[in-house]
Amino acid sequence: MAASTQPFNSEDLLKRILTSLDEDKAEDVMQIDLRGKTSIGDYMVVATGRSTRQVAAMSEKLTEKLKHDFGVICKVEGKDTGDWVLIDTGDVIVHLFRPEVREFYQIEKMWLPAGAVAS
Repeated sequence: MAASTQPFNSEDLLKRILTSLDEDKAEDVMQIDLRGKTSIGDYMVVATGRSTRQVAAMSEKLTEKLKHDFGVICKVEGKDTGDWVLIDTGDVIVHLFRPEVREFYQIEKMWLPAGAVAS
């Protein structure tokens, strides 16, 4: 699919991100609706890769797919180390972690509704 000239929304980006992560065997994928909670984006996606190599590869493939499909140039931090990669698409923020790093930071907990328990 060539870069789209049609308008797209944050739900389109989210769907493509979730599909890409599923294709790349990401584990414990969690999507968090940020609309009405913050202006940093509409959604946050948190996922785990089994190794630094997998985390870096998932981030590389995801950014390539978003550029190809939507013409979105993502801001990426942490890809060189592969412990925690942050991908900012503008509307969707993606965090990819190695298991130990995700467990340490537990970033999704700060965005869950009061009383909710992370799965």
